Amino acid sequence: MKQDRNVSLGKSDIKTIDCERQEEYLRKLLSLFKARGELAIVDKKTHFNHTEIRMLLEIFTARSENRRVISAELARRLGVTRAAISQMVNNLEAQGIVKRVADDIDRKIAYIEISEGVFELYQSDISKCASFVSGIVEEFGEENFNEMCRLFQAFAALVGEKIRSNQK
Repeated sequence: MKQDRNVSLGKSDIKTIDCERQEEYLRKLLSLFKARGELAIVDKKTHFNHTEIRMLLEIFTARSENRRVISAELARRLGVTRAAISQMVNNLEAQGIVKRVADDIDRKIAYIEISEGVFELYQSDISKCASFVSGIVEEFGEENFNEMCRLFQAFAALVGEKIRSNQK
């Protein structure tokens, strides 16, 4: 006599499976975030740390677009707190790398700008980073790299959209 191997799942079984699947998604995502935190964009000594390089890139980009940036915008773009940006700006200002420039109209607004002569140091670090990343992309495969970037950007856009819709 043949036994029926079809198993009927009840609602509580399905909820348990869904919960387990959701927890697995969360574990995978947290693992990606942890790995992201351990990623490096250079394998050599540079003048600036990774976050400083990203901050300087934002300031140089703004400058090339004929606009100026304030600490709050830098914090938002880098995904760090305003306090962290303030500490970084204080440190770089003490080294003569950046300077705070008051707005002509509202003196409470301070723009973060690059000091004179810093471009060469920054460009040296960017060259080292670009060379390192280029080697990684070459080994990983340009198609894989581009697909990874496309998928991540789509995922990040969806997360941002969900967060915004849930805040309404």
